Amino acid sequence: MKINRKKLDLAKARACMGSKEIEASGFPKGTYCGILQGRDVKPETAGRLARVLGVDVTEIIETEE
Repeated sequence: MKINRKKLDLAKARACMGSKEIEASGFPKGTYCGILQGRDVKPETAGRLARVLGVDVTEIIETEE
């Protein structure tokens, strides 16, 4: 599962959070860096990131069209 970078940036803007705030919430820095580099993540990791940002996971994942 991949996180869509543009959708992630929108969710971060809505939540008024930057990388430091996401990491301060307890989300692992290495995992977050991997997401930014386009690595696949487990569904539960995508869910945790969505929870930190206060959005539904479907708002940040890559969707196949």
